[in-house]
Amino acid sequence: MDKKMMIIGAIIAVIVIAVAAFALMGGSHDSDPTHLTVAAHSNIKEPESGFNPLTGWGCGHQNYNPLVQSCLFKTDKNGSMVPDLATGYSISDDGKTWTVNVRDDVVFSDNSTFDAEDVAFTFNTAKDTESDLDLTNLENATAVNKTTVEFNLVEPRSTFIYDLRYLGIVPSDSYDNNTYGENPVGTGPYVLDHWDKGQQAIFKVNDNYYGDKPYFTQVTLLFPEESTWLELAKSGDVDVVPVATSALNQTVDGYQFYEVSAGRAQGVSFPYLNDTGDVSNASSKIGNNVTADKAIRQALNVGVNRQAMCDEIFSGHAVPEYTSVDTRDYANNDSKVQDGNISEAKRILAEGGWNDTDGDGIVEKDGVKASFDLYYPPDYLDRQSLSTVFAEQAKEIGIEVKLVGADWDTIYQNMYSSAALMQQTSPDPYKSIYQQYHSKEADDFYMNPGLYNNTDSDKLMEEAMHTNDLSQADSLWAQSALVNGGGWGPAGDAPFVWLVNYDYNYFIKDGIDIGSQPDGLGNDVLINICDWSRTNSTA
Repeated sequence: MDKKMMIIGAIIAVIVIAVAAFALMGGSHDSDPTHLTVAAHSNIKEPESGFNPLTGWGCGHQNYNPLVQSCLFKTDKNGSMVPDLATGYSISDDGKTWTVNVRDDVVFSDNSTFDAEDVAFTFNTAKDTESDLDLTNLENATAVNKTTVEFNLVEPRSTFIYDLRYLGIVPSDSYDNNTYGENPVGTGPYVLDHWDKGQQAIFKVNDNYYGDKPYFTQVTLLFPEESTWLELAKSGDVDVVPVATSALNQTVDGYQFYEVSAGRAQGVSFPYLNDTGDVSNASSKIGNNVTADKAIRQALNVGVNRQAMCDEIFSGHAVPEYTSVDTRDYANNDSKVQDGNISEAKRILAEGGWNDTDGDGIVEKDGVKASFDLYYPPDYLDRQSLSTVFAEQAKEIGIEVKLVGADWDTIYQNMYSSAALMQQTSPDPYKSIYQQYHSKEADDFYMNPGLYNNTDSDKLMEEAMHTNDLSQADSLWAQSALVNGGGWGPAGDAPFVWLVNYDYNYFIKDGIDIGSQPDGLGNDVLINICDWSRTNSTA
C-alpha cells in the first residue's frame, strides 16, 4: 500500500471513530429545531457523583450554569451579578452577617414549594459535604422566615457574593445525598430526563420554571474526548462543539466560529522556598534552590515572549497574560513587566550571580545549574504545547527546563519542589488572589502551589477580604500585587510566570443565536441558555 492510500485510510479511520463515538453517546440527527446538542468543554467534565451542586456540579473548582438548579444570584449580559432566587441582600456593619431575601413565587420541579429553609439547608449541607466547595468561613445559615435567610460568617468576607452566585439550591424536604445526583430536583430552567453514564445527559424544560421559558425544550450534553471535537462538528449532528488548540485554524461548513474570553490565565508556578529537607503532611518534598532565587523568576518573566506564544500555539486566539487577573476589575497594571527582552533577562541573571562559566549554555551559581523540572498534564494539548515553547524560550536565556508529563495526582505531589503548568480562571478574587498567593502551610492543596508568602501582601489581601466596600476591596486586591518592592505580581516577587490568556472557542451551528453573553465568562457557554434560539426551521 502506498503512502497516499495509507493517509486516506488513516483519515477515514479517524472519521469512523468520531462518528462511532457520537453514536455510542446516543447521538443521532434530530430534526426538531427546539432540541440542542452540546459537546461539553473539558472544563465541564461528566460529574462522577451526578448533577449535585453540593458535591460540585456547577460550582467549586469550575463555575458554570447548573441547568437543573438555580442560584440566589446570576450573571447578566453585562457581567454584573443580579438577583435570581434572591430579591436583595444586606451586610451587617461588622461584615459577618449577610441577610438575603428570596422569592415567594417559586416551586421546585417536583412541585414542592421553595423558601428560605431550602437555602439554609443547601448551604449548611454543602458546608459539611466533601467537595471542591470552600464554605469553611460559613458558620451557619438560618431561615429567619420563609423569605429571609441569614448567613453568619466566621470572619468578614467581601467575596461571599460569589458563593451566593454559584451554589445551586436543592430542596430541604426531599434531598438524599445518596440518590440526588442521579435524580436531581431543582428550580432551574431544565430537569434531568435521563443520564447515560459515560455518554450523555439529556435535559428537558422544567415546566415549573419561574423565569422566561427557554426556546430549546431539550438539551443533550455530551462528554467527549478533546481528540474527537473537530470530527463531531464535521458530523453536523452536534450544535455546539468546543474547538481544540489543534483546530484553531480550521473551519467547518455550516458552523460559525465563536470566541470569547474567560480570563483563562495559563502559566508556570515556581517553588518559592529553598530546599531544606522539609516535606508536607503528605510527604511531598518542599523547596527548590533554583526557583527560590528571585533572579531566576524575574529573568523568566522578562525574557519570555508571550505574544510569540499566543501566535505560535494559539493562532492569535489568546493574549499575553502577566498577573493571572489582567482582565479583572482588581488587576494592577503597574505590577506587569516588559517581556521578550532576552538581554535584560541575562543581565538580571548575571546581577544575581548566575553565569555560564563552562560554556554549555546553562547558567550556574555556586555550582548549581539553573535547571528545574516542569510538570504538565499531557492530556491537554494547549498546556503541553505551552510547556514546550516555554522550555525553548527559557533555554535562550540560559535556563534549562526539563519537561515531565504527568497526571494531576503526580503534579500535586511535586508542585512544592518543581515548577508546574497551571491555569487560573475564577473571577472570584478569593480564589484567584487570596487562595493563590496568601501564605499558608504545606496543606497539599493545589492553590498557591509554590508556597509563596509575603507579609505585606498578606495584610492587604486580608483587608480586601474583610471590607464591606467592594470598590475598596478591588483596590486592595490590586495593591497586594506590588507592595514595598514585593507582592505576587511579576514586577514584585514573581512567584509565577503567567504567559497567556487563552480564549474559549466553539463551533456553533449556523442559525443558532446565543444572545448577548457576558464578557470574561466564556468557560460557561450555556450561561444564558434561556436567551438562545434557532433562527432556521430545521436542526
